[in-house]
Amino acid sequence: MNKKVLGALVLLAGTLVATGVAEKMTETRVANVPTVGVLQFMSHPALDAIYEGLREGLEDSGYQIGRTVKIDFQNAQGDQSNLKTMATRFEDEDAAVSVGIATPAAVAVANTIKAQPVIFSASTNPIGAKLVKTYAHPGSNVTGVSDQAPLAAHLKMMRAFMPDLKTVGIIYTSSDDSATTEAKKFEKLAKQAHLQVKLYSIASSNDLNQTSLQMVQNHNVDAVFVPTDNTIAGAMTTLIKNTDEANVPVFPTVDTMVAAGGVAAESINQKQIGIMTGKMIAKVLKGAKPETMPVQFMKQGTLVINKAQAAKLGIHIPVEYAAKAKFVKSEVK
Repeated sequence: MNKKVLGALVLLAGTLVATGVAEKMTETRVANVPTVGVLQFMSHPALDAIYEGLREGLEDSGYQIGRTVKIDFQNAQGDQSNLKTMATRFEDEDAAVSVGIATPAAVAVANTIKAQPVIFSASTNPIGAKLVKTYAHPGSNVTGVSDQAPLAAHLKMMRAFMPDLKTVGIIYTSSDDSATTEAKKFEKLAKQAHLQVKLYSIASSNDLNQTSLQMVQNHNVDAVFVPTDNTIAGAMTTLIKNTDEANVPVFPTVDTMVAAGGVAAESINQKQIGIMTGKMIAKVLKGAKPETMPVQFMKQGTLVINKAQAAKLGIHIPVEYAAKAKFVKSEVK
């Protein structure tokens, strides 16, 4: 055989072997990349901000998404029937960590996955939801980050904005454990402050129009409090349309809900909750055990004010609050 031809064949064979080895090494690297399953209850700005923060927290901890960690993101779009199916998907793919954003998603993941770590993000009452036994010692494969709002500070702010406040309407989704818990806590605080409280609950977003109209008609309430409620957050335009027409201000607990038409909030920063969650995921990927990781909380809220909405409703912003506030651009047209 011609030496040139033989040399070419040897070179070709060597190239093929090298290519095969490289492909095998690539496959091995891909196979060793851990999967993080993320189940988000529904789409709305607050939960979307948490997911954005989660990714940022992972990257801040040294992980490269798509290269050193894979995220399997699933969105139930508010449909309870999707939650079990999507949680089971994480179990079937043996995800290294599974995450539930918002209590319904977290409960679905925790009830499905028992062998691998589970982290919740934005559960207001994780003990009540039976996600953990105690905040300091979760005691199982589940831990996470709570989104409990600073309700006492929030009520104080409402009274400063509305010195003549007498009656507060509280509207929440009855099937949302976190929203219900927060609504009841705020009711107790408001009554202790000698305010009259009227509770209004909805079963789904379909009820929001009629219930909110009933709440604000005939001057039933002077102001409205909305807890950290995923269903109402996803339908804020309906609530704000009705409250604006009645000239009744809304004080939600979430910054994105303030931008959507609320007046102000002593708000928990949703993106920061996500960042904390991402960093907790990173610790678990590096070997930490959920049962020994205390539940994390935001240490304080951020005062967020929708200046345009306050002006539209004739609400004066007290100087001491204006000086420390973060003003958000109103999304209400």
